[in-house]
Amino acid sequence: MIDKLIIKETMKKYGTSVNEVAEKMNITRVTLSTHINGNPSTEILLRIADAIGCDVTELFASKPADPNTITCPKCGTRFKMEE
Repeated sequence: MIDKLIIKETMKKYGTSVNEVAEKMNITRVTLSTHINGNPSTEILLRIADAIGCDVTELFASKPADPNTITCPKCGTRFKMEE
């Protein structure tokens, strides 16, 4: 199940910046930021993924099946919480 877009986190994971991705997409940084913070179309998501060099599925976070599992917002690693 899709939870949210994690475009900024994916850029960080691949060591690229908003400026670099915008340049590769041939758009301004402001336009890219608007897409990232808004509701980008499938076409835009595919272009962003191509500019980052990742699969489009990496731009989405999945909800963990286990309620005792959390996902690190910086790296995407899942952790199981135990008492």
